Amino acid sequence: MAKKYNVAIVGIRGAVGQEMLKILKQRKFPYDQLKLISTSLEEDATDEAGNRIEKIHKNSFKGIRIGLFSPGASVSKVWAPIAAKDGCVVIDNTSQFRMDPDVPLVVPEVNPQDIRKHKGIIANPNCSTIQMVVALKPLHDFARIKRIVVSTYQSVSGAGSEGIEELVAQTTDPTLPPKKFQHPIAFNLIPHIDVPQDNLYTKEEIKMVNETRKILGDKSIRVTATCVRVPVIRGHSESINIETKKKITRAKAVALLSKAPGVTVIDDIANDRYPLPLDAAGKDDTFVGRIREDESIANGLNLWVVSDNLRKGAALNAVQIAEILIQDKTF
Repeated sequence: MAKKYNVAIVGIRGAVGQEMLKILKQRKFPYDQLKLISTSLEEDATDEAGNRIEKIHKNSFKGIRIGLFSPGASVSKVWAPIAAKDGCVVIDNTSQFRMDPDVPLVVPEVNPQDIRKHKGIIANPNCSTIQMVVALKPLHDFARIKRIVVSTYQSVSGAGSEGIEELVAQTTDPTLPPKKFQHPIAFNLIPHIDVPQDNLYTKEEIKMVNETRKILGDKSIRVTATCVRVPVIRGHSESINIETKKKITRAKAVALLSKAPGVTVIDDIANDRYPLPLDAAGKDDTFVGRIREDESIANGLNLWVVSDNLRKGAALNAVQIAEILIQDKTF
């Protein structure tokens, strides 16, 4: 009989927690006990599907082997070390541990070897970073990337269920004042995601810079980002320009990306075929198109990258880490 594991989802009432639950079942993850934990409930409850949801407490992780966390950074800061101390390997979807030098930051298609370095906690990268490094990994391996310029077009689901509700409400009544976002999001774009920093980049933009270098294991890569919220419910899009140490032709880039794990190339502009967030929603892969050589520099390439931010950008990536974790015979 195949070995089974006791698993907990922390933050089950959020969009990512619900996606984690769905993906565990879809991929037939070998769990025995599956504990659903909320950090916001005052007492235990039952959801609409009849699942028992436990209010988090100091003994929640006794006997739990894997914890999939998505409760917010401040909550993970408190509870992830408690879970790890009880022998639970935490795969944390928040920003809390990503840049901790003792915590591996993992995208399975890019740096799965780092999983073994964990000391009880493994960090899941930011959603925008995940899809970018999945697309860039085969190109970096072939030609070494020197510089990345990325502009993101991020859906409202990246801001949680409140973001989705605000967009839907404003599409019906554009006069409704914003609550979740700084400005109305319906029929609009907002070039402001997360907290502004002293250098006038936002925290979201700085995440992409630092996380990309850590995941690719190359501090020399220069990265600049502009992150924009768009009136799309699900699926992040990115316009990426890279400069490499040696030239990558369009044909070579297509060939490399076509056989890369977790990547699907959709690139036929003559027939109106390129990645769209509507098409990526609910899919596991990262989609790449509009692949073309940058004629303004010697070794430049442009890409358009789209992925489901709730799946590959969050829940799926965490479950994939867990799948690799349990393949280790020492686990």
